[in-house]
Amino acid sequence: MSDHLLTFVTSVIFVVLLVLLVALGWRARKRRQADVPVPPPFPEDPGSELFRAEGQYVTTTSAGDWLDRIAVHGLGIRTRADAVVCDGGVLFDRAGSGPLWVPAADLAEVRLGSGMAGKFVERDGLVVLEWRLGEKSLDTGFRTRRPEEKAALVAAIEDLMSAGRRDGSTPADQEEE
Repeated sequence: MSDHLLTFVTSVIFVVLLVLLVALGWRARKRRQADVPVPPPFPEDPGSELFRAEGQYVTTTSAGDWLDRIAVHGLGIRTRADAVVCDGGVLFDRAGSGPLWVPAADLAEVRLGSGMAGKFVERDGLVVLEWRLGEKSLDTGFRTRRPEEKAALVAAIEDLMSAGRRDGSTPADQEEE
């Protein structure tokens, strides 16, 4: 066997093993996260559209742990998406993964970040939305296609959060109701 053929065969075996290990790791992560509830479905009437931005849905992670990607329910799949702020919540209209609806009552915080779970960008290049899904706090990252829309998206989400809390309630208070 020539050296070139041996190198080629060894490389192919290495790549196949690497792909197999990644697939096994993703499967194990899904098993560990089996307790993460299914996100709520997109409602028939989400309310008026307040703001829309095209961009990329980066991922959803455990809140505060930007490396703990949530693998279940398609939440860990990076895809093109629109972020739509409506009266009733925030919709991530994801291409190929289906919609992710975050009801306004579950919103906790919105901030800018520079990276999460394999996606790193310039300082404050991602819009990160912290929200509650059942008992679990999550962070969802979104990168706007046009940088100037980032601040407007954050402002629209902040306005939605403050509108829901004019009575002084918090997401925890709203869960108890």
